[in-house]
Amino acid sequence: MVMRIDDLARQPGEWLRGTGPDNDIVMSSRIRLARNLAGRPFLTVASHKVRAELEVQIRGALDQVNLGAARMYVSLKEASAVDRQFLMERHLISRDLLNAEGDRGVAIAKEETVAIMVNEEDHLRLQVLRSGLQLHEAWKEIDRIDDELSTRLPMAFHAQFGYLTACPTNAGTGMRISVLLHLPALVMTRQIDKVFQALSRISFSVRGLYGEGTQATGNFYQISNQATLGKSEQKLIDDLSNVVPEIVKFERHCREKLANEQKTALEDRVMRACGTLRYARTISSEETMELLSAIRLGSHLSLLPDIAPRTINELFISTQPGHLQKHEGRPLSPQERDLARAGFIRGKLSEKLKNSP
Repeated sequence: MVMRIDDLARQPGEWLRGTGPDNDIVMSSRIRLARNLAGRPFLTVASHKVRAELEVQIRGALDQVNLGAARMYVSLKEASAVDRQFLMERHLISRDLLNAEGDRGVAIAKEETVAIMVNEEDHLRLQVLRSGLQLHEAWKEIDRIDDELSTRLPMAFHAQFGYLTACPTNAGTGMRISVLLHLPALVMTRQIDKVFQALSRISFSVRGLYGEGTQATGNFYQISNQATLGKSEQKLIDDLSNVVPEIVKFERHCREKLANEQKTALEDRVMRACGTLRYARTISSEETMELLSAIRLGSHLSLLPDIAPRTINELFISTQPGHLQKHEGRPLSPQERDLARAGFIRGKLSEKLKNSP
C-alpha cells in the first residue's frame, strides 16, 4: 500500500493520540541514529552529483527494508514548500532537511512511527517516534531497522570512534534520544529553571518544540542527551529513562499544588483560554500554543470533562502554518492563516465544549 502526504493530513500519527505511558506529561519519545556510507564524502563537501547518487543508492536500500505494509518516500527536492513545512511540523523531517537544497528525501511508515531522512546533515538519519514514555520500545524498533540497513549499505565506522558523522558531537553511537514534555505547572510555579540547571549538570540538553534552534512554546520542552561517544546505546537510553520519571513526578506535584492552593486562579486561567479559543475570529500561532497549553493542563486535571486530551494534542500540530495550508488547499498569507486558524479551532471545539461550565 502506497501512502501520500494528503493521507497523513487526514489523520494524526500514533504519537499524537496520547496513548503511551505518562502521556499527560510526556507527549512523545524519539530516538534518532546518524549514519553515513563508507567511502563517500560527508555532505558538507559532497557535490550535487554525489548527493544525487547517494539518494538513489539509499532509496534503493530503503525499498528492501521492512517498514510495514504502508509506506511512502517523499522527494523533498520536488515537494512543495507547504508539504515540506507540513512534514517538519509533524516531526517527520528536521528543520535542517526542510531548509536544505538539492537531492534529499524522507521515507515514512504508516502511523508515522518511523521516518528515515536522506541527505540531511548526514547521509541517513533514522527516526522512531512513539507516544508517551516508550524509549526502550523505540530503541527495539530502530535497532532492527539499523541492522537491516547495515546489511545493504556499508556504514562508515571506526573501531575507536564508532559511527563517523559530519558533526563530531554525533560520533560514537550516532544516537540522539529525546522526550517531548509538557511542563506548564513547573513554569507557573517558577520551578522550571531549577529543572534546567539540574539537567545541564548531568549532560542533558533542553530545546523547544521542534528541537535544536527552536524556542519553547506552549510549555513544551525537548530533553535529549548531549554525549553520543563513550557510552553504549543501552546506557544512553537507561540514563534518560531514569531522569524523565523524576521530572514527571515533579510536574505532577506542582500541578497538585496549583489545584489545591490556587484552585480559583487555575480554573479562571483554563476557562479564559477556552473562551478565547472557542470564540476568537483571528489568532496567532504563538497565542494558540499558550492557550492550548492551559486547556491541556485543565483537561488532565479534570476541569474540562468534555474535551479529550487527544483533541488538544492534535490542535497543537494542526494549527501550525503548514497544516492550515494543507487543510485549506492553498498557500495563505500570515493574516489569512490567523483567520483560518481561529475558524478551524472554533469548529473543533464548539461541539466538544458546548456542555462545559
